[in-house]
Amino acid sequence: ERTRTNETMVTMSVHRAIARIQAKTAARPASGTCRGAKSVPRPRRTNFTSTSGKGRVPRLNSTGSDAYWLTEPIAARQPVNPDPGLINEDFKPTEESKRTFGASDVAALWIGLVISVPAYYLAGSLVELGMSWWQGIMTVFVSNAIVLVPMILNAHSGTKYGVPFPVLTRAAFGVRGATVVGVLRGLVACVWFGIQTWVGGTSLLTLYEALAGPIVAAPIAFLGGITGPQFGFFLAFWLVQVGVLYKGIESIRIVEKYSAPILIGLSGALLAWAFWRANGIGPMLSATSQFGPGGPKEGQFMKVFLPSVTANVGFWSTLSLNIPDFTRYAKSQKAQLTGQAIGLPVFMALFSFLGVAVTSSTTVIFGEVISDPVQVVSRIQGLAPTVLSLIGLLLATISTNIAANVVAPANALVNLAPRKISFTKGAFITAVLGIVTQPWRLLSSTEGYIFTWLIGYSALLGPIAGIIIADYFLVRQRTLDIDALYSTSGDYWYSGGYHGKAFLAMVIGVLPSLPGFLDVAIPSISVPKIFQSLYSCAWFVGFGVSIVAYLALTRE
Repeated sequence: ERTRTNETMVTMSVHRAIARIQAKTAARPASGTCRGAKSVPRPRRTNFTSTSGKGRVPRLNSTGSDAYWLTEPIAARQPVNPDPGLINEDFKPTEESKRTFGASDVAALWIGLVISVPAYYLAGSLVELGMSWWQGIMTVFVSNAIVLVPMILNAHSGTKYGVPFPVLTRAAFGVRGATVVGVLRGLVACVWFGIQTWVGGTSLLTLYEALAGPIVAAPIAFLGGITGPQFGFFLAFWLVQVGVLYKGIESIRIVEKYSAPILIGLSGALLAWAFWRANGIGPMLSATSQFGPGGPKEGQFMKVFLPSVTANVGFWSTLSLNIPDFTRYAKSQKAQLTGQAIGLPVFMALFSFLGVAVTSSTTVIFGEVISDPVQVVSRIQGLAPTVLSLIGLLLATISTNIAANVVAPANALVNLAPRKISFTKGAFITAVLGIVTQPWRLLSSTEGYIFTWLIGYSALLGPIAGIIIADYFLVRQRTLDIDALYSTSGDYWYSGGYHGKAFLAMVIGVLPSLPGFLDVAIPSISVPKIFQSLYSCAWFVGFGVSIVAYLALTRE
């Protein structure tokens, strides 16, 4: 009940903050142009969403409580005279009559996303880094309460206008510039697809060994030290997912909806097993913090806490960008807001408790800290529990991977050539790139996983999120021209299809974190501590700096 209360407070704080922003920006005169380009479109005091002069369509104004709660009516419609090179069936706005995602569907989507091996691994790795169980849960909850803010804000435009992330990005970065942003987001998802597929393949191999006995094989040097069976089961799991990808977005909704209760039940069973083997909750959570007085890392908590928060934010920062790919199917703003508020922070905190508690219990059960759930499950005595647990791991991996790591890069590839690439083709290309990334190298160590990979890409995605939110909420006050999103001659064409000031703001947002990233990625490079501190908060630094830079650059 306390968790739900905290979540309500977080959500209400978001709404109040946006209401204050709207009150301030409404009093400002519209200004700001790109030199040598068309002016940045400002909210128009008219009752039309189209200013093309053709087929004007009435606009639903958002006033009163609707504006305060960000629940104004859906304004999706088909564009007038769209450029054929900017639209196909996958990129057309989803009108209200075709929406299928209710609040429960959005919540189920998040439950399926949250209950995953990487999420467990991320929570468990906090214990491995020296945190106590409650410190780890606190870190995860704070992180997800923070990331809920950009998640809800970015979801708003998708629900209101019914268009995917690459199309919405055209407003801030330009019609052609959106392809650059989409590729940057898509490449990250391709890496994540590879990571999740590797985890699923490893689980499949463990399941096979539980049934048939261990497989002895020598490491293969050119594959980075993994064995032939490991790579073979990785490919087998890859093929299973490719088969699912042909079903489309509706199948994703169905998979998430029906897998959610199964995953909750199996997660509860794993927690009950740890409780039984550790002889109660006390011994199970007996691992103390290494940062306390007399501990091996005394006084160093903040040095681990801040980058861990950034890493946890970075964990969902990819989806916070392309969440419109899903909320475009939401039946209302209330459905997406309620579903996300319940599904993300609440269930992420609960699942993190499971991850942290089971990881802490391994010190009692096995005499060592084991943060990898696949390794934990492989040590469970008895064939039936092992098989059930690993089936749960496989289901969790599939439900997360196809939703979080395929839709964004597939849409990004569609945006490159809508007339040539369909969603199915984009999904297949994504799957191939997931193999090329060699995810087993990224997961070779906890330090590399958190400090290099998660924080590194959050330094790039933070500025992109900041610019998109600033443009939609502060510059345009939640008003977009649907026709211009699909036009090479509208307001969002800027100069040659690119909004130079948006890209300049993105570079400015990345620069403070760049020295710290180089310091971590290249051991021979050493930088002052101030840059190391900035890098440990890379997402926040980039998010804030890019907003300020974008607003400053777009003012006259």
